[in-house]
Amino acid sequence: MNRRLRAICDLDVATMREYVGLHDLYDGVVQDLSPAGVTAGVARLGEGEPEADPYDDAQLRAYERGVTTALGDLEDHRRNPLWHLANLDVACYDREYAPAEERAAARRRHLAAWPDAVDAAIEALDRVPAAVAEALLPGVRGLAEGVDDEAARAAQQRFQARVEEAARSGDPDASLGAGALARLMGDPEALAVDLGRLAVQADGERDRLLAMLRDACEQLEPGVPLTEVVAGMTADHAPDIDTVYAEARALIDEATAFTVERDLLRDLGGECRVGPAPPSRRWAMAMMSGAAPFEPDAPSWYYISPPDPEWSAEDRESWLAVFNRTTLPAITVHEVTPGHFAHARMIRLTTSDVRRALQPLAFVEGWAHYVEELFAEEGFRHGDPRYVAGMCIEALIRVTRLAVAIGVHTGAMTMDDAVARFEQDAFLTGEAARSEAGRATYDPAYGRYTWGKLAIREARDEARRRWGSGYTHRRFHDALLGLGSPALGLLGNALG
Repeated sequence: MNRRLRAICDLDVATMREYVGLHDLYDGVVQDLSPAGVTAGVARLGEGEPEADPYDDAQLRAYERGVTTALGDLEDHRRNPLWHLANLDVACYDREYAPAEERAAARRRHLAAWPDAVDAAIEALDRVPAAVAEALLPGVRGLAEGVDDEAARAAQQRFQARVEEAARSGDPDASLGAGALARLMGDPEALAVDLGRLAVQADGERDRLLAMLRDACEQLEPGVPLTEVVAGMTADHAPDIDTVYAEARALIDEATAFTVERDLLRDLGGECRVGPAPPSRRWAMAMMSGAAPFEPDAPSWYYISPPDPEWSAEDRESWLAVFNRTTLPAITVHEVTPGHFAHARMIRLTTSDVRRALQPLAFVEGWAHYVEELFAEEGFRHGDPRYVAGMCIEALIRVTRLAVAIGVHTGAMTMDDAVARFEQDAFLTGEAARSEAGRATYDPAYGRYTWGKLAIREARDEARRRWGSGYTHRRFHDALLGLGSPALGLLGNALG
């Protein structure tokens, strides 16, 4: 492996272990996230030879800039416990990428290193805003579930106490500032970000989606107010989380068959299972943990977070409503096929270390969001307006993330404003709205979904102009995913 690429991997051990599959290097290993450890790691960035392939070298340079900005200049590991939560998390050994005994031994080594990792976390986390700590506490507490190593449990309690202290007494202002947010978003994407222009684009996309939603709802229930139609659709959900899992499994088969039938991607094979997110990962509503490119093929997991049993009946209901029968199809298209699961399968086909290892999230999430509307364009379920409505509702959550991230981190929105924005523009209520707003504090670039989708659509328009009658979705998608997960500023490389 190129020394420059290895230096990047060493600064994001949790991601490289689970999502890239570098188990030989990182199983049972915790990253040194102390201030001194991160400083030393950042200093090694850029040491080594350039990649022979010009695109790979450009992708590598963009990623180096992004890591330098996040960990070197902004020192995000000092304000954001998510780095340390991911570093400690042993749920990565649950997926069957290797024999059970081998994974169990790695898990034991990992737990044995928890005390040192927690010492480093406590030293580093001296700038945690209260809202960031509060939003991540459920995941921090979930780390302890299923851990019987006494020293590890004691370390987890110290980590939890530090985050709880920050939730009580941390800075009430969680904003990064406009300049920091623009760099955090743009540097890994080889782009300069104009937040003002992006906010205007977000509002325009919201308006376009609302118009599509109104049209779909008018087809479904003519003359009924939009909010009433949406409320009726979100109320139509499974009675419990186990039924949600069963319905999601059936949707995987349906979405996969449509993808192949419409020749959107090749038949990529592989197995994707559905189940509850590990307790340490319940800071997100749904996520994919796919078979990684550097590991043998194995089942992937489509995780859906269950409602907390300690919540009120009203909040449990609002959580289940997120996975209603109108939006769950679009969520499954996003997470599985042709979204994250299929994307991971395509990355496994690449041969370049850079393309397999470096996965900038604006493309990863932008691609999965792009295919939701692609299904609507291609007439999924014979153009059923209910799918279109569900796609729009999900897209409104994503575009609201972009608006809220910009608002919160430029100081234009309070957290109460952010919750209200999700209630008003994205039809969320209760714990679901609070969870989405809270995510802006520790995942400030979570506007990447809409941003990435818009960039991919622009690249598709350009491909149609250049290729003319030679354009097909399959040709465009193969060219795009052949780059792995390109930085948004490098999407033009897919067009030749």
